[in-house]
Amino acid sequence: MNKKLIVSSIATMLACGAGTALAAAPDWGKVPSKKITVFYPGVSPIEWIVKGTEHGGAKGLKKGESCASCHDEEAADMGKKMATGQKLEPNVIKGKAGSIPVTVQAANDGTNLYMRFTWKEPAASGGGADKENQVKLAFMLEDNKVERANLSGCWETCHQDARTMPGVTDDKKTKYVTGGSVASGKFYDLLQWKSKANKGTDGYVADKRVMEGGKGLVEAKGEKKGDTWTVTFTRKLAGGGEGDIAMASGKLYNFGFAIHDDQAVGRFHHVSLGYTLGIDAKADITAGK
Repeated sequence: MNKKLIVSSIATMLACGAGTALAAAPDWGKVPSKKITVFYPGVSPIEWIVKGTEHGGAKGLKKGESCASCHDEEAADMGKKMATGQKLEPNVIKGKAGSIPVTVQAANDGTNLYMRFTWKEPAASGGGADKENQVKLAFMLEDNKVERANLSGCWETCHQDARTMPGVTDDKKTKYVTGGSVASGKFYDLLQWKSKANKGTDGYVADKRVMEGGKGLVEAKGEKKGDTWTVTFTRKLAGGGEGDIAMASGKLYNFGFAIHDDQAVGRFHHVSLGYTLGIDAKADITAGK
């Protein structure tokens, strides 16, 4: 065989292989979107939600009703009440936005999951404590192993004894899952992007929050044009690291996200309710090819 033809054939195969590993992001203009309102949650840990004396939704959870099925359309109203101190917030930050409408898109190419979040930045309150990062965005995935995760979303990681909660002095107590462990599968896969470094971290929430160990994250990047932020994530469907969920076509996963706007830290973020993310499957958010 001609040597030039051999070299050309090898080059073509290598290029195809590289194209598979480093597939380009989708044409976002052609990807369906869902508007999700993240809201300021105040002091509303899972214990407050399920105890039933102050929150009527505890009965709904016992019946198998999700938080989103009741509150999806009133997230902005709830956030306003808590941000202004009308409900569940003893430490009001004057000027704190009650909610942020976010456009969420998802797609996959058989190898990678792509997530895109777009929103307009609210007016600053100046009350944030993270002086390094103007904005952080994180999302969690759960593989139907954590009790109630399909109903309450990420609230199963939010507890009244975590740092920044009223009366808590332990500044190292972070999010956790009751009875959680990576070995048992009872954990949330956690990906986070920070604005200062403009890159992401790949961790998980089990018996504690760990911001490393995952190998699924390929890239996380964000940019601000005018008053609009856009943050995109590329994650290997297969995962492959500690705390990584292995995702597959045709399956549904529990999904939720949070934005730490205005240099926010700890619980002073904006959060979504719990939704489903489907890989080539009908869900609240479908990541189609």
